[in-house]
Amino acid sequence: MNIDRARQLTSKLRGQRILVVGDVMLDKYIHGSVERISPEAPVPVVRVGRERQVPGGAANVASNICAFGGHAVIAGVVGNDVAGQDLLALMKAQGISTRAVRTVAGLPTTVKMRVLADRQQVVRVDWESDSHLPEDDIAAFCKLIAVEMDSCDGVVVEDYSKGIVCQEVMDAVLSAAKKKGIPVGLDPKDNLNLTIKGITLATPNYKEAHLCAGFPAKAPPPGDPLEDVSLRVAAETLLKIWEPEQLLVTLGANGMYMVSRNAVPRVIPTRAREVYDVSGAGDTVIATCVMALASGASYDEAAVLGNNAAGVVVGKLGTATCSPEELIASVELNEV
Repeated sequence: MNIDRARQLTSKLRGQRILVVGDVMLDKYIHGSVERISPEAPVPVVRVGRERQVPGGAANVASNICAFGGHAVIAGVVGNDVAGQDLLALMKAQGISTRAVRTVAGLPTTVKMRVLADRQQVVRVDWESDSHLPEDDIAAFCKLIAVEMDSCDGVVVEDYSKGIVCQEVMDAVLSAAKKKGIPVGLDPKDNLNLTIKGITLATPNYKEAHLCAGFPAKAPPPGDPLEDVSLRVAAETLLKIWEPEQLLVTLGANGMYMVSRNAVPRVIPTRAREVYDVSGAGDTVIATCVMALASGASYDEAAVLGNNAAGVVVGKLGTATCSPEELIASVELNEV
């Protein structure tokens, strides 16, 4: 992609209204330093310097959309607790519409707390529940999705396997998006039991691609991804069961494996210059790609923009976003 086309597409990202459906969560960070080992156990003692919290999960996708100048509408669930109140306040402060967020009593807000010492993550602590939404809440949630979809240019389904992305929700998303004629992007987790035919774009990582295809989870082997038989078979399986228009398997340092029906797979090299933290990189990819598709980009162009945006955020510490200026600078640096 040349820089003029990148500027043209990036300018079109502004003003795009994207609905994000999925598992919202609160990401908390404790930053400090380590100078000694605890006398109580062989663990480091972190002296706290500062604390911060940001929208995570599906809410981070919405944050990325706003960072590009788009309008994000979030459809998710929070608990009737302090974490839920904090998360709603953070999203509203960023300009994210929270009209389609339901507060459900008895269901705790998902929280991920990371303790970092000098840019190194020491431990992560999660607060979450395996409980599923009651049927009445699911029905009401699906109605909210249909209403909000009517004013949107694209939709992202962001699944972290916290119970929000169920078959009823997927059916509501696909039905409403089909009527509206807008692109649907899916960032999956382990959607083995969901029927999701009709999506525009899917962006699993290597492990997720294998799990969703019904294969054992595995880490990407060294070497050329195009010679990875396991990856090729997993991708071919997902093309059959999901029937997406485009499949992008994110491979971390190895870039992206891009394939569609009746097309030869190819790899888009990584665009990261320096990697500090991969938290939320997949959120950035799906946000960028769906916004680009809604703006009239081709699948190749959307993938290139998504790849460059991810390269920017992994160079930052913690859950982060990419600005239009940073995206343009990355494309310009990597222009061939």
